[in-house]
This record gives sequence, C-alpha cells and structure tokens, in this order.
Amino acid sequence: MSTPILLAHGALGVWDEVIFLSIAAIFFIMMGIAWVKSRNTTPDLGERELHTNGGKEPESANRFPME
Repeated sequence: MSTPILLAHGALGVWDEVIFLSIAAIFFIMMGIAWVKSRNTTPDLGERELHTNGGKEPESANRFPME
C-alpha cells in the first residue's frame, strides 16, 4: 500500500513530503526565533527622538518649506 500524497508531489515520492515539511519547519523555527529576539530588544530611535523645539524635528538643509 502506498502512502497518500498530501502536500508535495514529484519524482521523489514520499521524500518530497519529508523535504517540504522539513523546510516549512525550519522556516517557522527561524521566524519564531526572530520574533522572540525582536520582543526582547528596545528600538533604536536615533534621530527620531523628540527635540526641545516643541516636538518638531530640527530644520535641515535637505528640507524645504512647502508652499
């Protein structure tokens, strides 16, 4: 009796399923690790912090007033 093909089908038979499921498991493990690491870090705001000039960003030479 042959095993039913559920997710992948190709020349490898049952091994297609094993390869497909192992790649999916590796993906979910990597995403889980990235999610846990991102939950434990504080964001680096850098230049986006509020300044003392009323909460506005400092004037820059690269910015022009809108008319």
